[in-house]
Amino acid sequence: MTTLTVDTKGMKCPLPVLKARKALKDLAPGDTMIVLATDPGAVKDFEHFCKVTGATMVNVNEDKDGVITFTLKKAG
Repeated sequence: MTTLTVDTKGMKCPLPVLKARKALKDLAPGDTMIVLATDPGAVKDFEHFCKVTGATMVNVNEDKDGVITFTLKKAG
C-alpha cells in the first residue's frame, strides 16, 4: 500500500481539490492520500470530493497553526 502526501497549503478553492483529484488517479485502490490544506473551505470541499470520487475520509485534523490534514483512502 502506498501513502501519498499532497501539500496544498496556501492554495484557495478549488485548487486543493483539483490537486487531490489529479493525485488520486495515480493511486491504486485502497491506497491512502494525505492532503495538507489551509483553506477553511476545504473541509466542505473534501466532504463533497469523497462523495463524488468514492474515496473515504479516514480522518480530518486541524493543528494550532490552521493546517488541516485530511487522510483519504481511495475506493476499491
